[in-house]
Amino acid sequence: MPSRRSFVSSLTRAGVALPVMNAGAFRSLFRAEGVAAGRNATALASEEDYWAEISRAFDTDSTIINLNNGGCSPAPITVMEAMIRDLRFSNEIPVDHMWNVLEPRIESCRRDLAQMFGCDPEEMAITRNASEAQEIMILGLDLKRGDEVIITNQNYGRMMTTWDQRARRDGIVVKTISLGGPPGSDEDIVNRFRQAITPQTRVIEITHITNLTGHIFPVKQISKMAREKGIALFIDGAHAFAHFPFTRDELDVDYYGTSLHKWLHAPIGTGFLYVRRDKIKSLWPMMAAPKEMDENIRKFEEIGTHPAANHNAISVAAAFNRGIGLERKAARLRYLRDRWAKTLMAESPRFKVPTPLNNTQSCGIALVDVEGVDTEKLFGWLWSKHRIRTTPIVHAEFKGLRITPSVYTTPAEIDVFVDVMRKAAKVGIA
Repeated sequence: MPSRRSFVSSLTRAGVALPVMNAGAFRSLFRAEGVAAGRNATALASEEDYWAEISRAFDTDSTIINLNNGGCSPAPITVMEAMIRDLRFSNEIPVDHMWNVLEPRIESCRRDLAQMFGCDPEEMAITRNASEAQEIMILGLDLKRGDEVIITNQNYGRMMTTWDQRARRDGIVVKTISLGGPPGSDEDIVNRFRQAITPQTRVIEITHITNLTGHIFPVKQISKMAREKGIALFIDGAHAFAHFPFTRDELDVDYYGTSLHKWLHAPIGTGFLYVRRDKIKSLWPMMAAPKEMDENIRKFEEIGTHPAANHNAISVAAAFNRGIGLERKAARLRYLRDRWAKTLMAESPRFKVPTPLNNTQSCGIALVDVEGVDTEKLFGWLWSKHRIRTTPIVHAEFKGLRITPSVYTTPAEIDVFVDVMRKAAKVGIA
């Protein structure tokens, strides 16, 4: 078992800012590390003594089974306490405490996120969510009438709406390609984009992991193809960052946007936008910034008065995640995914799971459809009768419930979900 000193040293080397963590959160991580005892991520994925300690960092309602952590996740207690503390301090005299004391601390958040993502802090802008980050990209790049943009029919709805507005306003051409229902192999996905490219193609926008089925896209392969053809590639990573491990260089991307209130467990209303340094000048901010900021990543943060408390707590959430380790986190999420998905698939062929259940093309998100049972009615029945929260997905090419457990989710809760789904299939949901 590691000593307290060795554990603190390991967190410090990882960049974890321990002073911002309260004693309770630190004790939870320390006890969990003692249980881990040097085991690898796969071996630790089913070690309930370890994950029980992690779950104690959250203040959740045990009468509810929340399997929609992909939409917006609860934050650990220590993250909420940090935000509330700063809100109270700010409220004493906002014109001084918020603007002069708290707001400058955004630079620490920028540093922590840049370290996790593997980029220079001067390429990292703090936003309020992935939608804001993506809209900065979509609305900020100079395009002229007739220029083409390629998206898929599995892109996030708000981003599709934004592209549509730009097409109506600026006369650009938006080409939406089908991925054939649940996406196929990595090669098939890349080829679908390749076949859609023309000499007029200027931008491709993809999701890193689709919010519909949880399929992880081959970002690096698509990036290589786009780069070779001089096409800008925008990545919507809303469900990816802090969900499973990766870095900027592993993806080889120039633009990336994400939310932090999903898998990083940061406060609601936090996200980031990454723009490679040599691309910053050519991307307009969504709200005007002075010419002197043309090459400054902070021009994308010019949004007017906003609370500093929310984004300052990002560093606490980053520390919490580093204390666990993203390899461990991803292994646990895949363990929980397989526990329900493989059990239901073995139970009956009526349970359809289009998500690839492997360690490269998916992680904690998966979709399940019960043949013969209406998706939206099943969603309502699970919540009203059993207090199980899921996400109904009704797409033109597939449907089902999106299931997204988190690090605080227990196998017992997963098993309750499985039992209730069995009941739905056998006797119906009337």
